[in-house]
Amino acid sequence: MAKRPALSKGEMDVARVLWDIGPATVRAVHEAMVRVTAIAFATVQTYLRRLDTKGYVSSKLENRVRVYSAKAKPKTVIRETVDELVERMFGGESMPLVKHLIEDRKLGSDEIAELKALIDRLDSNNQRSDT
Repeated sequence: MAKRPALSKGEMDVARVLWDIGPATVRAVHEAMVRVTAIAFATVQTYLRRLDTKGYVSSKLENRVRVYSAKAKPKTVIRETVDELVERMFGGESMPLVKHLIEDRKLGSDEIAELKALIDRLDSNNQRSDT
């Protein structure tokens, strides 16, 4: 699959709403968004059209109303976005991002315990594949 263009913050916000509510009209997405942020109907409409053009959503006419559906899964978009960030900001090196998240974002004790468990699991998997 060809690489899709990156999403702007506004496009990502609209995509999140569409992932949450499922196939929806511009009006339904707008109504969901205005509950948490001030955004114009036309802006939501523009973002949905851009998402369609970029290949993140598809649309079809149903009874003279355009309905948008997510084509890309959230996990896929997150992976693509983080990969692009790591490449652009850290020259493709993951460790500076990991260090930033751990040191600058001030992980709580539960998050540190979860991180330790993840490292232990990864280390265990690496040891098994090395034998």
